Amino acid sequence: MKIIECVPNFSEGRNREVVESIVAVLTAVSGIRLLDYSLDADHHRSVVTFIGSPDTVVAGALAACNRAVEQIDMRKHRGGVHPRIGAVDVVPFIPLDDAEMKDAIAAAHSFGAIFGDQNQIPVYFYGAAALTSERRELPAVRRGGYESLEERLKDPSWKPDAGPAVFNAKSGATAVGARIPLVAFNVVLNCCDLEPAREIARCIRQSSGGLPHVKAIGIPLESRQVVQVSMNLTDYRETSMCRVFDEIKARAECLGVEILESELIGLVPRDALGGRDPEYFKLKDFTSSRILEECLCDPDFPFKKAE
Repeated sequence: MKIIECVPNFSEGRNREVVESIVAVLTAVSGIRLLDYSLDADHHRSVVTFIGSPDTVVAGALAACNRAVEQIDMRKHRGGVHPRIGAVDVVPFIPLDDAEMKDAIAAAHSFGAIFGDQNQIPVYFYGAAALTSERRELPAVRRGGYESLEERLKDPSWKPDAGPAVFNAKSGATAVGARIPLVAFNVVLNCCDLEPAREIARCIRQSSGGLPHVKAIGIPLESRQVVQVSMNLTDYRETSMCRVFDEIKARAECLGVEILESELIGLVPRDALGGRDPEYFKLKDFTSSRILEECLCDPDFPFKKAE
């Protein structure tokens, strides 16, 4: 069976009613299986994970993202520490089971064309779905954030791949991609000084000469008065959570700070743990339902409700 996973990220992490409204319309789509959703007030972001057949996943993504566009106003979005360009910031499609990358690319292109046209939102294809090499990397698409989007859209080279080349003040723009499973892994340091988190992020991210396939930034979690090394591991087969965690731990010790805990956003392939038990990473609120393979092999896996 061809299964596609979709993990849309929305620029709303503080209004639970809005996020649950998005989840409600998603789960009303026949054939959709919700695996996880979460909100983060400091990031001001929510992430939803669901699976289905290629056609069903596109239908589910349209239902969820159309509701998000109705509910989220970027003109009022303030205080989030996570980079973003729109209300529906990023919508990746991931091939699982018998699906191939070409199936995920087709789903991404289908969704992006319909979503951009229906909502008059600029859409940029990234990852394996990118139409140009300059847009393959998500940070390149998102550079400058929502705040610079109006000016960037005046540049002919920044013409969107789908949707209009017109600034939508309420909704911004959306990046739509196809990729392998990504690990969204955050490590919290037990201090309020942002500099150690920034220094560690600089040392471990690939763009600064660090570990392959690691994207990392240091950010403050003001609600808790601690700091976080926020990461995406874009190819866990090359750089596992274990390798990253050990590197962070060693560098934190050199800087005189301790790791308080870590967290995963969404699900994680079992191999991404690098052979370690979840307890090794001081993972917060981790259960076996966060292992992707466990969900795929359990036909009775329940919908996850936010706490």
